[in-house]
Amino acid sequence: MKAFDVGELVLLAALWGASFLFMRLGVHEFGPLVLAAVRVGLASVLLIPLLASRGQLGMLREHWKGLLIVGALNSAIPFVLFSFAALSITAGLSSIVNATTPLWTAVVAFVWLRQGLTRWRVLGLVIGFAGVAFLAWDKASFKPGADHAGFWAMVACLGATLCYGLAANATKRYLSGASPLAVATGSQFAAALLLAVPAASFWPAQIPGALAWSSALGLAVLCTAVAYILYFRLMSRVGPTNAVSVTFLIPLFAILWGALFLQEAVTAQMMAGGAIVLVGIALALGLVGPRVR
Repeated sequence: MKAFDVGELVLLAALWGASFLFMRLGVHEFGPLVLAAVRVGLASVLLIPLLASRGQLGMLREHWKGLLIVGALNSAIPFVLFSFAALSITAGLSSIVNATTPLWTAVVAFVWLRQGLTRWRVLGLVIGFAGVAFLAWDKASFKPGADHAGFWAMVACLGATLCYGLAANATKRYLSGASPLAVATGSQFAAALLLAVPAASFWPAQIPGALAWSSALGLAVLCTAVAYILYFRLMSRVGPTNAVSVTFLIPLFAILWGALFLQEAVTAQMMAGGAIVLVGIALALGLVGPRVR
């Protein structure tokens, strides 16, 4: 990759890493469902005029069924789940579990699209999920009266990454004819429609403060609208394999932002578990291991 592409990749990782910080700052006042709805709603407001300026609004109508599916799986459901997790676990821990998205993508592609898996990639899947189990081990307690909030937060993160894996394969199957910007815009708009009524029902009685609104705005503008544009630009210039390497950088930034702004502790277990997960991802993506001619 060229230096400019590497710079954009690092910027994208910094933005997506910051999303876990913003969720931690905003979720306690908005609630998980409302925060997710505000995020996708504001992102849609920013992306739709951009799509219109390129004369591609017709793609939303042409591909509405696929966009509805991808909007649910890639934004609506996972954003709610990650926001729920932000109530109980740190930004760094959430981001490490988020890094398992390529593992779920490979599993779903194998089950749904019948894409083969080499023995090295299967080993990568086992190692990656073992890393998550290692991280979640101290969150699970079977003692009477124990607080299971951390455990269910980890389960929510895994559910979100499973949705991302389903969304990646659904995009490939149903939206191959749509432009990347149309997919980004349409999926956010579809997610906003899906979350509108539930969010209205759970709107907080007390108006969220300036910090919470600033966090929601940061999620919508920086971590969703701008980040999607950067991601799809990278996909077109350097290819999906290089673009997906952002997965390795996001936890580093999420841990950094959490430590700087929330004074979140960085534990030895987090570092060890994160390393195990990243080794598994590298094997599952075929970035390390024997090369097949």
